[in-house]
Amino acid sequence: MLAGICLAALLLVNAFVARPFTVPSGSMEDTLRPGDRLIANQLAYAFGGHPQRGDVVVFDGTGSFLPDSADPPGFWDSLRSAGRDLGLVPAGNTVYVKRVIGVAGDRVRSTGPGAPLTVNGVPVDESAYLAPGDQPSDVAFDVLVPRGKLFVLGDHRSASRDSRDHLGEPGGGFVPEDEVIGRADWVVYPFSRLTSLDRPAAFAAIAGTGGHGEQG
Repeated sequence: MLAGICLAALLLVNAFVARPFTVPSGSMEDTLRPGDRLIANQLAYAFGGHPQRGDVVVFDGTGSFLPDSADPPGFWDSLRSAGRDLGLVPAGNTVYVKRVIGVAGDRVRSTGPGAPLTVNGVPVDESAYLAPGDQPSDVAFDVLVPRGKLFVLGDHRSASRDSRDHLGEPGGGFVPEDEVIGRADWVVYPFSRLTSLDRPAAFAAIAGTGGHGEQG
């Protein structure tokens, strides 16, 4: 009975509080490396909270980074989805981890190589987390983030397929907030890389510049 209670408690934590994920690629290096085990805080945006600029988020890319399936989910699809929610099944190839650069109402702009990104006209110093040798963006873009959406990029920009790669597609590469599974708060394995994933100080310079970035 005690083992059953412990298992039930663990499943509930995985489903509603904190979920483990394994980083599948190098798109977030050096912040996250392939094989890193991280914990996504599923309560970070509960009770009216919203993702903030600089947060590292885990999200389902179906409908934004990946096309929606034309077929309704079958029994096994629903079973796998339930298993993923409980942490019993790997997240699969529809789940991504990226950094939030722009929130609803923000204008995010790049003029290409050699220039910093700007959010609402304010240059962002990304040197604290960009992969060594990477540009903030090799491509120019100018976007206004719609309400309820996020503009996300990988820290290893030259190796990341992110919002920039989907600008011309339906949805414009923006990730719906309701597809965010949680905020990546900790790297817990390997133990040599145990660390918290704090919001970079550079984004404090954008506070109060407009949009809906101050929504809490």
